[in-house]
Amino acid sequence: MSQEQPRKPDEAEKETVKHEDLVVDVQGALARKKAVAESIGGQVLGQDKKAPLSSESVSSGKTNITIGEALEATALTAGNRPVDYSDAAAIQAAEVRATGRTNIIPGGVAAAAQSAATRNARVTKEEEKTKLAEILADASTKLPADKPVTRKDAEGVIGAELRNDPNLCTRPGGVAASIAAAARLNQSHTTTSTNNNQNSNSLKQKLN
Repeated sequence: MSQEQPRKPDEAEKETVKHEDLVVDVQGALARKKAVAESIGGQVLGQDKKAPLSSESVSSGKTNITIGEALEATALTAGNRPVDYSDAAAIQAAEVRATGRTNIIPGGVAAAAQSAATRNARVTKEEEKTKLAEILADASTKLPADKPVTRKDAEGVIGAELRNDPNLCTRPGGVAASIAAAARLNQSHTTTSTNNNQNSNSLKQKLN
């Protein structure tokens, strides 16, 4: 009869560390999304209203805001709005820049947005239309690849939303606004980190 070997203490410790890292990562991602929402003056929906927002949470984090996180921030600020063609175009542009692929990924965020926009154009009752939150709530997990938002990414997404809007304008709190806000925060974070490194190097040189 085989006996189950006792678990080594270090294995249990490793699992605890992994769990803690996961919690920190999830909290950091939420903080970054909320910072985007705050920076565009968005009203955060649902339970997320309870948590404080601060753009400083981005600079204190280890990583910049990704395209997936910026899309998820749109679900916080404009989640109750029905998906239209300009939203779908902006989401597609964001997905292309996140993944590096030029085609729409079957079952991906852009494909879901396109289907929702087409369906919403035919539906007359507002309550039956597919909302942005339904498409973007888990955007990060639906993207096969993701990357930090850059200014070029923002320009591409803004252009796509503008071209597909009847009034040739971007939507307040929408996809383009969230991507642009994320790009600004990332640029600010990079500048702050660079300045801190330069100050640290200067201080070291003086001490030496």
